[in-house]
Amino acid sequence: MWLVSHLLSILSFVLALVLIARILRERRPPGSTLGWLVTIVLAPYMGVPLYLVFGGRKTRRLAARKRNLQLTAPTTSVGEDENAVQRVLRVAGMPDATSGNSIELLATGEASFSALIDLIRTAQESIQIATFILSNDDTGRLVLDELEKKAAGGVHVQLLLDGLFAIRTSRSGRRALKKAGGEICYFMPILHLPFRGHSNLRNHRKIVVVDGHRGMIGGMNITQQDMGATPFAGRWRDLSIRVEGSVVQHIAALFLADWNFAMGQNVEPQKLPRVSQETRDSSIQMVASGPDVPGDAFYDGLLTALFEAKKRIWIATPYFVPDETLACALVLAAKRGVDVRILVPARSNHWVADLVAASYMRQVRDAGGRLCLYRGGMMHAKVSIIDSQVATVGSANMDIRSLFLNYEIALFLYSRPDIDRLANWYESVLAECDSKFPAPTAARTLAEDLGRLLAPIA
Repeated sequence: MWLVSHLLSILSFVLALVLIARILRERRPPGSTLGWLVTIVLAPYMGVPLYLVFGGRKTRRLAARKRNLQLTAPTTSVGEDENAVQRVLRVAGMPDATSGNSIELLATGEASFSALIDLIRTAQESIQIATFILSNDDTGRLVLDELEKKAAGGVHVQLLLDGLFAIRTSRSGRRALKKAGGEICYFMPILHLPFRGHSNLRNHRKIVVVDGHRGMIGGMNITQQDMGATPFAGRWRDLSIRVEGSVVQHIAALFLADWNFAMGQNVEPQKLPRVSQETRDSSIQMVASGPDVPGDAFYDGLLTALFEAKKRIWIATPYFVPDETLACALVLAAKRGVDVRILVPARSNHWVADLVAASYMRQVRDAGGRLCLYRGGMMHAKVSIIDSQVATVGSANMDIRSLFLNYEIALFLYSRPDIDRLANWYESVLAECDSKFPAPTAARTLAEDLGRLLAPIA
């Protein structure tokens, strides 16, 4: 018995050393690195198994495989007008911004649902959908029914669901879709071998691609709570965009990379038809972030834009839990006179996130920034608008999980008309906002500080 205990102690020590070396090699916020190191050193019997399940941030072998993807499909580059954000993203390995695109803002759940159904019904060759949640409700069942019809008609249908919430999707709907010839795949199952993946690294990307050149991007899941044919009591305020043009080929390549990883295969991308660029003038850059991408492209591009900002930084996010560097960039921008606005729900669906966010929001407010608390329910849009030079919309929240852990996608918009349309949407939401942020009690301040301390260990 003594020998077994001794061997287990040695094994735990060696494994702890291996994990410490791994953590130091990962690019993490300093607080996250320190938190995991302290946990593993002081409580290895707890810290080691916790890290094996929840601690990993990057899957290097997966990232290496994805570096070889043809993300830069033949398109019209706008490299001669490249700004600082575009340069940073290009160095990070993202495809160049492309012209020859058009977008349509979908500012309600009804508009987003109508656009999604229209995309599905008009598909001629292929439909690729990735979503975090596809619920077994009226919205989810209607979408599955439409996909089943298209698959039965010969359209190649691929549905990628994150493994965490796949249980919420209709079983009968999934069976019917498969029987009709559609394909369904589950991304990153909860239970797996150590280092095969990590249960806390979820595919949060929301992607719709039809026929390789039309699609949708945004923050909405396929649930009645997010979208539907008719208004729904308590529906979240969110934003999606319908996009057409050359950038959709980059989105399709990212979807295929996720599909190949989830399926354990290596299907080459199909040669897509040349996309007509008539009447399309939007310059857009697709940016992927997550464990499969070397570095943190979305974070680096956003941080660059914040430090470059001269007039305005408008951010909308359901959860505001930045790391210290991002918070510092916002505070400094506010202090130098930039119009910094943080639009969040007055109360989100995660009270812990609200508690942690409070100290960051006061920090921005005290530096001269403006807090915009949405009183119309849950606000779930993920948008940033920096000057009139760049805006972002996609699946990533302004929190540590989205910035450093989850698989995410965003579109960086560089055309002035698109940025202005997003700014108009932002201002329309402000009509249902106020800046009445409660003063903290001593107990709440202690809880906020503790939450802020633990947030980087997410």
